[in-house]
Amino acid sequence: LNDPQISSFSAYTYFFFSLCMKMTDLKAKFLEVYSVLKSDLLEDPAFEFTDDSRQWVEKMLDYNVPGGKLNRGLSVIDSLSLLNDGKELSPDQIFKASALGWCIEWLQAYFLVLDDIMDGSHTRRGQPCWYKLDKVGMIAINDGILLRNHITRILKKYFRPEPYYVDLLDLFNEVEFQTASGQMIDLITTLAGEKDLSKYSLSIHRRIVQYKTAYYSFYLPVACALLMAGENLDNHVDVKKILIDMGIYFQVQDDYLDCFADPEVLGKKSYGDLFCYQIGTDIQDFKCSWLVVKALELCNEEQKKILSENYGKDDAACIAKIKALYNDLKLEEVFLEYEKTSYEKLTSSIAAHPSKAVQAVLLSFLGKIYKRQK
Repeated sequence: LNDPQISSFSAYTYFFFSLCMKMTDLKAKFLEVYSVLKSDLLEDPAFEFTDDSRQWVEKMLDYNVPGGKLNRGLSVIDSLSLLNDGKELSPDQIFKASALGWCIEWLQAYFLVLDDIMDGSHTRRGQPCWYKLDKVGMIAINDGILLRNHITRILKKYFRPEPYYVDLLDLFNEVEFQTASGQMIDLITTLAGEKDLSKYSLSIHRRIVQYKTAYYSFYLPVACALLMAGENLDNHVDVKKILIDMGIYFQVQDDYLDCFADPEVLGKKSYGDLFCYQIGTDIQDFKCSWLVVKALELCNEEQKKILSENYGKDDAACIAKIKALYNDLKLEEVFLEYEKTSYEKLTSSIAAHPSKAVQAVLLSFLGKIYKRQK
């Protein structure tokens, strides 16, 4: 945020950092709102709960919804504060922004519960995936459906009187469709037992990331804040484009960190009685990663053969060969150049936006992810 290109936003930058000082309090209030929403759902008059069903839903929610960093949900409050021109949000605004933030966290939980089943994953956020727990299994599919339906229950209870209620419903429905479609592209590109690197390209990677991640992680929080601020989303197509580009940059950064990050920064994972440092698993999981896509663009026929023979194998020697190839192709330097170009393009696009408040929102997102190490 100290870049000279964006120094003209100093007033909003100052406000952003002041806001960060309050984020601890906001996070505490945010978690309080989760408890209110959970109580609402466990007493929903549309369903006659038994003791067992209420206990099941409560355990399922606590296990899947409030974990993680909560960045998506908190970004709704952050964005609304910036759109409010520095004026303090009212308790009602904070509650409603928090409720919308939790709707995004509920959406995330819904996606992850089902995604873990589709991928056959074992752990999520350092604990067993929900479907892996005793007595859960494939009941997790129905739990995922419940999580998605909880969003509409929350929106109906707290936003039905609002003039933007229908816009909220449309927004969540559209983003869900886009994310599910991105997941479909990802799944059919990386079909188990059909490892075919010829399917991987920069355009496919961008399409997967744009639809599977960028819409719900970057655009949705800001769109919710814009609606609360009385804005028409049709007037902010440029904001959507910037946020989607930011989401793509974020995922490319994630792909890079999966391979090149300092494992001590990322943290250590426990395996039985041993503690060993591990970065990511994109190579052995045959992910359509930005790194492998760039490698395919840059490598010669001999190097392409190394990729084909070793990528997607959960074997230490194979993984080492892929990482050695990435180093030979200087992919770390290629990424740093990509990061520099992306940052310059994003800051230029943000500076061109006519609203200083919207600029501040976009800069707050960029400031959170630029040059991150984990």
